[in-house]
Amino acid sequence: SQYSAVDTNPLSVYIMQPIWNKIIKIVPLWIAPNLLTFSGFVMILFNYFLISFYDWDYTASGTSPGLVPTWVWLFSAFTTFCAYALDSIDGKHARRTQSSTPLGELFDHGLDSWATSIFVLSFFSVCSRDNGKTGVSVYTMYIYLSIVLFNFMCSHWEKYNTGVLFLPWGYDISQVVLIAAYLLTGAVGVEIWQKPLLLGYYITDILVILLIGFSLFLSFPQTLYNIHRARLKKTLKNDSLYEGLLPLVSPLLLFVLLTVWVVLSPSNILAKQPRLFLWMVGVAFSNVICKVIVCQMSGTRPELFHWFLFPLALVVYVAISGLLGWMEEAVLAAFAALVTAAHVHYGVCVGRQLSEHLNIYIFSLKKRIQE
Repeated sequence: SQYSAVDTNPLSVYIMQPIWNKIIKIVPLWIAPNLLTFSGFVMILFNYFLISFYDWDYTASGTSPGLVPTWVWLFSAFTTFCAYALDSIDGKHARRTQSSTPLGELFDHGLDSWATSIFVLSFFSVCSRDNGKTGVSVYTMYIYLSIVLFNFMCSHWEKYNTGVLFLPWGYDISQVVLIAAYLLTGAVGVEIWQKPLLLGYYITDILVILLIGFSLFLSFPQTLYNIHRARLKKTLKNDSLYEGLLPLVSPLLLFVLLTVWVVLSPSNILAKQPRLFLWMVGVAFSNVICKVIVCQMSGTRPELFHWFLFPLALVVYVAISGLLGWMEEAVLAAFAALVTAAHVHYGVCVGRQLSEHLNIYIFSLKKRIQE
């Protein structure tokens, strides 16, 4: 199916697009668009591991503010900007080199679905977790991450039903806010997040309120409205309500299972291992969303139950029933590793299959030689 995306965000149209159009001119024509996409993703990943090294349990900013060196925050601003730029120009570059392919679209959206959670998890190091005085609780982090992933999923569920990807306004705004937050932290230190800004509210509280407001009152209603409009115009891809709602079943069940684990965990697993747990949430969601993207691109039906749900249900059951005891953290680590390995394996396999099918290389503009 022909790729179509609509971007109506003034920030993007009037400010960012002209910047990208300037940056694109310096990209050599022999570079493959997927290489741009992948480089941006690798930068975010590297930055995430760098922050994790200094702040594994999200307490560094709250306990002793100098624990994370200033250069790390400045480097975060730099990598976030680079990833944002590369993600914004990869499609333009593909059109410029006449190398737009379904593989590129999948590669772009697939990596975005994973990067979304990594952006959020890196940002949590700035706010730090609740220490009784400042910071956000690990439960707020979990809800915050879930809302962001829910937003991402909505735009792709909408594309599954309408055939058009309406780029959410929140994307450009969130990237600019992230870069500004890192620069601010680098310039004046994490202390800025620990003083009330307005009426006793902290900047972090305000950002959480804005995020929830944006999602529930802007993004989600817009998604429903776009689907409704497609229905009136008779351009909906799926006739039945069942078909239309099918892609939402696995993500919602995933969220239910994870939330049950968070709430009923005997050892309070989220408080013990927030980074590990939230990483696992992000990867699991990314894989579920990738399958929806593949179905939407290939015009196939998504499966009702994603296979992650079965081992997860088992793990959640043995954890909350108390059978795991002190091994709950070890099992979480093993499950996180399994999910991550499965996701990477899935990405590599789909990439290879598509590159063979389309007769192209993933990271090179050279054509494959026909066997």
